[in-house]
Amino acid sequence: MKQFNLIPLFFILLITIIPNQASADIGGLTKCSQSPAFNKRLKASVKKLEQRMVQYEVDSPSALALKQQIARTEARFDKYARSELLCGPDGLPHLIADGRWSHAAEFILPGFGFIYISGWIGWVGRKYLRAVSTTKNPSESEIIINVPLALKIMTTGYIWPISAWQDLISGDLVASKEEVTVSPR
Repeated sequence: MKQFNLIPLFFILLITIIPNQASADIGGLTKCSQSPAFNKRLKASVKKLEQRMVQYEVDSPSALALKQQIARTEARFDKYARSELLCGPDGLPHLIADGRWSHAAEFILPGFGFIYISGWIGWVGRKYLRAVSTTKNPSESEIIINVPLALKIMTTGYIWPISAWQDLISGDLVASKEEVTVSPR
């Protein structure tokens, strides 16, 4: 009975000792808007473009192109400064990939986008190969792509997660052990 009462007491002490929130900064990174190195990098980039612009006449196409490039550079740096991105001592923005929801836009959301697009490509390729395997000469259809069929499959491939789930439930996604060839050892 005494041992049973000590276990909850141990967990209560453990929970109160562990801090709820870490107060340490992220590897010495600061907000880009507050980083002196970031502002120095902006000034250096603009100054370099302005020095190149001096070599051309005021309204020449090259000078106008450099003016546009300066505007794009300033807009890019302004966007980084207004965002929640963190800059290192080098003045460059760093991505935080530690799973915090406050930095989800930096890594988690693009990661899901990558997985979705690569899944789309893989699903469409799988579906195309299955469709041409029933033709008269399937190896030729793998080399010379049937474009109308491929486009038709590509336009329906955006729902690949639903299709993959349906194939998994029906047993069509994974081959049975009897269908898998094993090399003799």
